[in-house]
Amino acid sequence: MGLSQYHWLNEPSDWQCGSDWLNVTTEHKTDFWQRTWYGFERHNGHVFGRYIEDDFTFQLCIEGCFEHLYDQAGVMLLVDEKHWLKGGIEYSDGHATIGSVLTRNHSDWSMGVFPGDSSKFWLRLTREEGYLRLQYSTDGLRWPLLRLSPFFEDKQPVFVGAMCCSPERHGLQVRFSDFQLTPPIKKPLHDLS
Repeated sequence: MGLSQYHWLNEPSDWQCGSDWLNVTTEHKTDFWQRTWYGFERHNGHVFGRYIEDDFTFQLCIEGCFEHLYDQAGVMLLVDEKHWLKGGIEYSDGHATIGSVLTRNHSDWSMGVFPGDSSKFWLRLTREEGYLRLQYSTDGLRWPLLRLSPFFEDKQPVFVGAMCCSPERHGLQVRFSDFQLTPPIKKPLHDLS
């Protein structure tokens, strides 16, 4: 799948793109967050994505060196500034964690210790019949569930793509590859293939 239909939300100044890969260097103090706990709002993180109307599965590989507080990269789905989901690796409490943030006017946050090598991992996001199913993989073969959540029942267009942010600095370097966009994967919830 080529990336010709993809474009930026909050384009960084330093990025390169090929037919199936994207290299990004994040800008200073970039993030997506809405009001929870800390009280502040940010909507200036980087997303290289496209609009999708129908149900889908979106999958990609992410590589990076996460070493500063809140360094993050993964996948994002947006309806608008107040309604979105992001998921992936985020550096917190001295470790690379795997987690997600679902925002419906306010952001929540869930995370846990990443069980693999955080310098290379995969994410798979499926939207089907008003639900979002977010999975991660340490090897591109086994796909545990990270999040299952209702979102919007109607099939309104959503912006989906590769996301990266560095809330406490600039210069996080991330490589995205193996972009795949398909009809929704019809596997049972506990089928990890």
